[in-house]
Amino acid sequence: MSPNKRITMHDHAAEASLFKRRALFTFVCVIGLLSILLGNLYHLQITSYKDYATRSNDNRIRIVPLPPSRGLIYDRHGVLLAENQPFYSLDVVPEKVKNLQATLDDLAKVIPISKEEREDFTKALKHHRRFNPLTLINRLTEQEVAEFSVNQYRFPGITVEAGLKRYYPYGDVLTHALGYVGRINSRDRETLERTDQWHEYAGTKFIGKQGIERYYEPVLHGKPGHLEEEVNNRGRTIRTLEVTQPTPGKDIYLTLDLELQQKAMELLAGRRGSVVAIDPRNGGILALVSSPSYDPNQFVHGISGKDYSELLNNKSRPLINRATQGQYAPASTVKPILALLGLEEKAVTEKTRIWDPGFWQIPGVEHKYRDWKRWGHGWVDVYHSIIDSCDTFFYEMAYKLGIDKISHFMNKFGFGESSGVDIYEEASGMMPSREWKQHKYRQPWYIGDTISVGIGQGYWTTTPLQLAAAITILANKGRRFTPHLLKSIKNEDGSLNTPVDEKSPIVLKNPKNWIIINEAMRLTAHKSRFTDAKYTAAMKTGTAQVFSVAQGEKYDHDNVAERLRDNALIVAYAPYEHPRIVLAVVLENAGWGGANAGPVARALLDEYILRDNKGKSAK
Repeated sequence: MSPNKRITMHDHAAEASLFKRRALFTFVCVIGLLSILLGNLYHLQITSYKDYATRSNDNRIRIVPLPPSRGLIYDRHGVLLAENQPFYSLDVVPEKVKNLQATLDDLAKVIPISKEEREDFTKALKHHRRFNPLTLINRLTEQEVAEFSVNQYRFPGITVEAGLKRYYPYGDVLTHALGYVGRINSRDRETLERTDQWHEYAGTKFIGKQGIERYYEPVLHGKPGHLEEEVNNRGRTIRTLEVTQPTPGKDIYLTLDLELQQKAMELLAGRRGSVVAIDPRNGGILALVSSPSYDPNQFVHGISGKDYSELLNNKSRPLINRATQGQYAPASTVKPILALLGLEEKAVTEKTRIWDPGFWQIPGVEHKYRDWKRWGHGWVDVYHSIIDSCDTFFYEMAYKLGIDKISHFMNKFGFGESSGVDIYEEASGMMPSREWKQHKYRQPWYIGDTISVGIGQGYWTTTPLQLAAAITILANKGRRFTPHLLKSIKNEDGSLNTPVDEKSPIVLKNPKNWIIINEAMRLTAHKSRFTDAKYTAAMKTGTAQVFSVAQGEKYDHDNVAERLRDNALIVAYAPYEHPRIVLAVVLENAGWGGANAGPVARALLDEYILRDNKGKSAK
């Protein structure tokens, strides 16, 4: 052995120990990695299975909402007032059109495309998925559908689609009662999301905006269905998997009488004013007319900015529902109710007589409150105070009663409060009181304020609906109903359910006072408008000042600006023995109530009471 040869010695124990440590480390790593793998598998397959399955299905299955058909609206006799009509739109699938702008140019030679329609389409296209259809023209005429069908082969990717849209066959006759539907806007969407109703409007483009359409939206709308489609990774439909049909909205029947409504619109003839007719037996509204009106159909399809601006800026304010939002001084139409209060509080009796020289004065005050008849009525009792509408009698009575009693009693008849009618567009009017004036003007109540209220003027304002509802209570001798437009809802089994809301009645200390006041109104009608009528009616007219005439000056109708002329009012009911209809008519700036509003009331009562059509008015 060479002395320079190196001998290497192996430490087998150390090597064995190192191997064991490395093997153990590797084993632990493998076990750790396997644990992580198993943990992830558990998380994917067990813990988060539903979540990932849903995500996977969303990439494979598309849910297409199916909007429900809207419920129909009928009048009390089953006449269709609001229906759903088929319409045709022109839809474009952008990805199937090679040269979109050139195609639109060629299409315009076949079907007229307005500049506004093309601009709206171009704007919408920027945020639209190109494989989904996009509407180019909302409404096509039958002629345009026919012309496009002949040329459709020239326009791949463009199709005619059919749908249903609301249609009001009687146009402006029922606008302020029915309201209208319109496209869902951002404000509607916010409201639906806030009330957690947005899912119920999946696929729906329209919603009730005004009137009955808005108030009974949950009933009329129905519930959407859905269509499940299998799609590829680009969103194109492969096949239909399942269809759940939508639940249509329920049909509703209103208390409105279409013939009476049409007659009222005809009599108003576009004049500014309102007519409200109520069935006193249940509070059902027979007519709710506001004039001038407008065609609601233009809002359904999307009114142009120009047309809406014309309505908005119209000095006659057709957008306002005068029947429920118009606020007018009630004038002499409320004298019967004031006289009823006077009898109740014994400020006057059935035999009380006062001398009317043509004016009245607060004791110790020089100012004279003039009667409409400058030379006065002479001796007047409670009957003739209503028949002749003697202001002096009511000045004296208001002075004795005071505003506190007047305000409290009139509140019972619904003045100064919302009536509860089933549309949202309603004003509460103003029944003044001491507290109200202090809060509104920071001023005390003066006795002169009470005198003005005593003839239905001053701060007192009411809506035609409130006025009709108050006279309904008078005709019913205290029985009260909430005025309503809904007669019934058609259920799934075809039955009709009729809601009637009767309130607690007004009970007088002396029930005979009802008879005295109603008899005075009967004598008023017999003396004037209804002398030759084939039925017995009761009535009271009113002429409301729009502006005050200075002391000593005389109102001159011919030399006053038209918008400052007196408003003409009348309230009436018939038949007197068993009332079936109560009317309130208001004509703005028309002048004398009896001469101008009177003929309208007479014609409407004749129409309803004498109608020879299988007794419709009695139903």
